[in-house]
Amino acid sequence: MPKVKPKRKNPSIDMTAMVDVAFLLLTFFILTTKFKAQDKVVVDTPTSISDIKISPTNLFTITVDKTGLVVVGVSQETRQGMLEKMDENFGLNISPAGMVYFINTPSFGVPLSEMPAWLNNPDPEKMKDFEFKGIPIDTRRGKTNELKEWINAARRTNQSLRFAIKGDRDANYENIEQVISTLQDVRINRFNLITGLEADPNGPKASAEKPEGEAGGE
Repeated sequence: MPKVKPKRKNPSIDMTAMVDVAFLLLTFFILTTKFKAQDKVVVDTPTSISDIKISPTNLFTITVDKTGLVVVGVSQETRQGMLEKMDENFGLNISPAGMVYFINTPSFGVPLSEMPAWLNNPDPEKMKDFEFKGIPIDTRRGKTNELKEWINAARRTNQSLRFAIKGDRDANYENIEQVISTLQDVRINRFNLITGLEADPNGPKASAEKPEGEAGGE
């Protein structure tokens, strides 16, 4: 009598649960991801062959555009304490809503005299569209170097801060020199110069794109 072989069935896997999990994860990342806000002041940085990357953590960035306008960007963990100290020193009287807005603002370039008008405005859209006139660094005729005050307040808040200068390639050298002098006045002699990455003449042929890189400075 011939032996009866059992009929083999191809195994099947139910992918429904896996698909559900994948869509749940995708939805989670879409809802929780925070995109970097676009800088209000755009500069065209000079290029170099350095490809060193600077971590945004504990970073104080001083941006100088081609007109000489100075803008400060500070890592988020430092913003609240820095503004609180400036509020104590200069009596800015910033509202709680203005404080929250400032904490979520990546960069700012507003003189101290205009800080209350900027951050105490009840309309967030008007705060967003407020004109950046730059942070004063000119000390002539008894003026206050407000950049120095912000640096001191930031360092008192976070002693691990690192400093970087991001200057436009067409910026007046005197403006960059004033920024460097300000850093030296508060005994900061190590900082980074943020540049655009260009092709290394001794390396492989570079592509047409020039991703941003950073070059160290003393």
